[in-house]
Amino acid sequence: MRALATLVVALGAAPGAGQAQTVPATDTTAVAAAQPADLFDFWLGDWKLSWRDADGSAGTGRNRIKKILDGSVIEESFEALPGSAPPLLKGRSLSVLSNGVWRQAWADNQGGFFAFTGRADGDKRVFITTPVHKDGKAIAQRMVFHSIRPDAFTWDWESTADGGRTWALQWRVFYTR
Repeated sequence: MRALATLVVALGAAPGAGQAQTVPATDTTAVAAAQPADLFDFWLGDWKLSWRDADGSAGTGRNRIKKILDGSVIEESFEALPGSAPPLLKGRSLSVLSNGVWRQAWADNQGGFFAFTGRADGDKRVFITTPVHKDGKAIAQRMVFHSIRPDAFTWDWESTADGGRTWALQWRVFYTR
């Protein structure tokens, strides 16, 4: 599995990417009203993960999500499991509602670091990076949690190089309890 950090730099194929898909953009820069404190509570728990790498091989992992610091912070502990394509990604994130805005910081064993802002987008939950301007393009990354049910949901990693007009799917992970 290629590092998430490499994905951002290269904007190339990532685990399970296959062909990048372009999806319609939504307004991802505006944060309207204060976000609810329970916006990401669906994510809490111990999750089994599965995905397809670019070569078609199966990847699996585990993600443990819990509240810490008197229930004010969501802590994520992600790890790809043996049998997934190396190098095995391990990462941690902290998410907090700060002044009515969800914020997340992610760091991993491959040198990746991302800072996100979170919000609801209809029935989806989204964390997005601030765009970085490179070679005349506004490049941003986002995580989209969708098809949310009590026992499962889908997580997509998407990128944009056109300021958010369109988004390309880079990695899709299926979560089950």
